[in-house]
Amino acid sequence: MSSRGQFFERYKESLDKYGFDVTAYKDVEPFVRLLFQRWFEVKIADIEHIPAEGSAVLFGNHSGGLPVDGLLLYDGIINQHPNPRRVRYLVTKLLLKAPVVGKGLQSFGCVPPDYEITTELLNDGDLVVIYPEAEKGTGKLFKDRYKLVDFHAGFVRAALETKSPLVPIVTIGGEEVYPILANIKPLAKLLKWPYYPLTPFFPWLPFPFFSIPLPAKILICVFPQFKLRYPPEAANDEDLVAEIASDIRSDIQSKVDDLLALRTSPFSSWNMDAVNAYLKSSRSVFNVSARHRL
Repeated sequence: MSSRGQFFERYKESLDKYGFDVTAYKDVEPFVRLLFQRWFEVKIADIEHIPAEGSAVLFGNHSGGLPVDGLLLYDGIINQHPNPRRVRYLVTKLLLKAPVVGKGLQSFGCVPPDYEITTELLNDGDLVVIYPEAEKGTGKLFKDRYKLVDFHAGFVRAALETKSPLVPIVTIGGEEVYPILANIKPLAKLLKWPYYPLTPFFPWLPFPFFSIPLPAKILICVFPQFKLRYPPEAANDEDLVAEIASDIRSDIQSKVDDLLALRTSPFSSWNMDAVNAYLKSSRSVFNVSARHRL
């Protein structure tokens, strides 16, 4: 049975209090597959680093504008992982409460960005994806693309408290999909949005044309998981947790810079021989491991 078949068979009877319903994703999956394979020509390296069982905190840099990186990662797991599993994304409550969109996100497995929900899911053995840049990451202007903002330390705290491994994921290409040229803050405040973006298509074109993504070629690299060497009670040490988050952010930024150097253009296919050679080199090792990991 294919990975995709395994996934839908595994969760065909699964429903939970947060609204997960695998049949909802099954209905849109052919369209996502089209985007994945034809439009973005997504390449995923080392997807097997995502654990086949048990809890884990997946984290990394976040795309600009509409965050398609999470959707593409999920579809890659479903279709390419040897043991595909459900992934729980922390999604802003603004989107979860939006008509139609919110229900769809919940049915895919998305949950509110609440710490208690995060630790509950991890203690239940789930995979949880946390983008530590949050809205500040997706709201970056195009001129600031791939310059990571400060990481919210909640992902480190949750990993410590639940004894879950951390799985770093770096995505290149997402920042060119919906380039934000300006942010109209007064309108964002009025609408209670985290930002009001001006892109090449939004708000100039009518729906659905303003949501057309540019065909940037996307690379997703999954790095080896690691566990932090501290006991669960260290999750309450705010200074330590902030230090770890800052060190990890520096490592992610370094990997982003290295992978960008391998790219010829945002709209050219990736040279996977060069990517794989980099991933096997010492430069791809997370320096934070020497200070904080088991």
